[in-house]
Amino acid sequence: MTIRDRVAALLTGYGIPSAAIGVLRDGEITEFAVGVKNVETAEPATTDTVYQCGSMTKTWTALAFLQLADEGKADLDEPIRTYLPEFSVADPETTAKVTARHLLNHTNGIEEAFGDPGEDDDIHERMVENIAGAPQVFPLGHTHGYSAALGYAILARVVEVLDGKRWDDVLRDRLFTPLGLTGTNSRPERVDETRAATGHLIRSPAEGPFVTPIDYLPRAFGAGGGITSTVRDVLTMAHVLLNAGTAPDGRRIVSAASVREMMRSRVPVPDPYMFGPEWALGLIVCDWSGETVYATDGSTIGQNARLRILPDSNTAVVVLTNGGPRESFAREVFREILGTVPELPKPDPALKLDLPRYEGVYERPGTRYEVSADGGALFLTLDLDPMQAEFLGKPARLRYELLPVSPTHFLMPSADPLEDTQTVAIYDFADGAARYLHTNCRVHPRRGSSISTPART
Repeated sequence: MTIRDRVAALLTGYGIPSAAIGVLRDGEITEFAVGVKNVETAEPATTDTVYQCGSMTKTWTALAFLQLADEGKADLDEPIRTYLPEFSVADPETTAKVTARHLLNHTNGIEEAFGDPGEDDDIHERMVENIAGAPQVFPLGHTHGYSAALGYAILARVVEVLDGKRWDDVLRDRLFTPLGLTGTNSRPERVDETRAATGHLIRSPAEGPFVTPIDYLPRAFGAGGGITSTVRDVLTMAHVLLNAGTAPDGRRIVSAASVREMMRSRVPVPDPYMFGPEWALGLIVCDWSGETVYATDGSTIGQNARLRILPDSNTAVVVLTNGGPRESFAREVFREILGTVPELPKPDPALKLDLPRYEGVYERPGTRYEVSADGGALFLTLDLDPMQAEFLGKPARLRYELLPVSPTHFLMPSADPLEDTQTVAIYDFADGAARYLHTNCRVHPRRGSSISTPART
């Protein structure tokens, strides 16, 4: 069975309408597409089909900032207030000391309390204005906690001020046009709809995938999740990272020193198993049996993008889909193309945990996890948004058993075959009980715990 045939079978098994897959090896690209762009039109996907890249966008935004650093206009370790004097959040220390490096590696700790900044061209300026009272989820530099929108929106505003253009135009002029990318955009209205894949959701295998009711993410997520692209264009960006900052035509896009720093500057991820044990500057750092692999991933409401960059073998692989589980399908495709890939850890039934130390409610605005002990085991209960629950045909509260891998790490399998097994970290026992729950890269403080631990950067 060819890889294409294997991918087609996987699409059917996972209920994913289409996938476009590309491999860059020693400068040569191999690509193919399988399936349909839209289940209602049944129009076939091709290698020119445009998919939503979600948070893969963050790598593009990071590259634009590092270009400005190369030009001496920006510095990774200068306070953001150097460039945005009006910048302010609730915590005085974070206001004074947060840097681009904190934003790039998700250690800034600022709650994403940016309100409704609208959809206009001044989106990033308004987001910065709106966070004057935003609290800290954790002290500056204390841990890793993914910022889906806010961190990179602040960075985008810095880029706008330094370059004198809107973020969309900065990326077009600094990256898309010099790299010759014809299928990459940051604005939905600029997407060629004749080439665009449609996102899909799925409630049950019997029903199959259906078109998502939300075409694109709100513009507040633009700098961190708004780019649409093709497999070839994504691999052109990967070429820059594999070749010390140069484009396929030899043009210098970013300095070799900036690419090294982008990969070298890392912080540990509390939950190391789902995506990787460290986070760099716009990149995830993975360990594949001793080989360092860099990743940049993204998801929107019905589309997923996964890129793996393997410097030791001068290879990159991208997987773009318009539906289905986020991780398990991509993991199987990477295994088909690259051979061995990391598997999730096995639970350790011999572990004896002091269960009350883990119990509690861990929450952020819009997300609430309750960890409780029952019959000598730990369980996590997730409160779903009522509209989401009704739309997906799920109960309002979902309960999962937490299977311990270590004293701080757990597997969270689901009885639903359409859900990926998740991993969870419950950690930081400075107060006797755990202070944080980290899953899907997001961190959630335990209700009642203090965030006043001295920051470490």
